[in-house]
Amino acid sequence: MSTIADRLWRRWIGVIDTVLLVGFFILAWQILYEIAGAVALSPPIATIRYAIALLGSADFWPNVFLTFRAFGIALVISIGGGLALGLLLGLNRLLGEAYEPVLVAFYTVPKVAFYPVILLFFGIGVAAEVAFGVIHGVVPVVIFTMNAVATIKPVLLKMSRSLGLSRWQLMTTVVMPAALPEIFTGFRVGFSLTLVGTLLSEMFGSRAGLGYMLMQAIGLNSVRLIMSLTLLIVVFAVIANGLLLLVDKRLHHRA
Repeated sequence: MSTIADRLWRRWIGVIDTVLLVGFFILAWQILYEIAGAVALSPPIATIRYAIALLGSADFWPNVFLTFRAFGIALVISIGGGLALGLLLGLNRLLGEAYEPVLVAFYTVPKVAFYPVILLFFGIGVAAEVAFGVIHGVVPVVIFTMNAVATIKPVLLKMSRSLGLSRWQLMTTVVMPAALPEIFTGFRVGFSLTLVGTLLSEMFGSRAGLGYMLMQAIGLNSVRLIMSLTLLIVVFAVIANGLLLLVDKRLHHRA
């Protein structure tokens, strides 16, 4: 009984903390608006109202669809390719030690530097958006997967081989269950970075999408539209990351 009460209390504390954080954010936003004025910011209540109105706009949802189409394709490639490469490097210690510094170095390089090359190869459109999203999201998936597999106890792998398990059985019954919590953390990081890469690509070289709408608003100096679009993107990112973080914590707790 006390355990259930403790859980309920922790949930209420979490709700209260969230409400206080949102309230503090809105208060800080209002204070910044009073300092900077309407030239730089729009007030929080007006921005929220405009964002709600934007959700009912006929021009908004086609751009949302285009953004999430490119983001979805990029995310699938990032997760699938990152998982395959991470498993390969993690199971082969020599390859992993050789390529890990290269991956870490690539991860730290600002990806904007590669955008002209991507445009040269793919042109303006969905292909470039997908490619730019992938180069942002695939590396953390590879690194987390590789490190998760590399830290599996060697005795488990030796025992699996002695039992005559096939490679597929080894992956599904030993490697993936043991490494899943860390792999999922890589998925969560890759999700966020793939979204960032897709939006940046739309901002720099696209004719549609949320990033394109944002750049148009910046060009027209429409502060209200800039703030509303940014608010909607941030709300989506926070909710999605919060749900992924919840699953991540449960996986680590079970491990």
